[in-house]
Amino acid sequence: MSGTTTDTSAVDTIMATTAAWTRNDADEFADLYSSDATVVLAGGTFLRGREEIRRFMAAGFAGRLAGTFGMDEQDSVRVIGDTAIVVSRSGFKAPGADAPAVVRRATWTLVRRDGRWLVESYHNCDL
Repeated sequence: MSGTTTDTSAVDTIMATTAAWTRNDADEFADLYSSDATVVLAGGTFLRGREEIRRFMAAGFAGRLAGTFGMDEQDSVRVIGDTAIVVSRSGFKAPGADAPAVVRRATWTLVRRDGRWLVESYHNCDL
């Protein structure tokens, strides 16, 4: 991981999203996002707010994402005060697969509130 700061604690929140994904736990996943977070996914999907993110992930984990494993490799971490901007390769892998099913370039914006990092915005696009 190359970064412009030594404070990489925001990455813990990102890694918690991959752990929640791997457990297929939409509640745990969504609780890592702020109440008014936004998500833009490749293909044009736009989600607004923690509850919409929760519903989207719950539907995915009950369907095409069932049993998949979350992945994220950070390329850049910049912390500016209580804001972190992380660029990574983000995706998921199907159970038993040797290679990831999807890997995309992602930008995460996180904000530290009351000592806790929350995702404010996530955007990914095809590599």
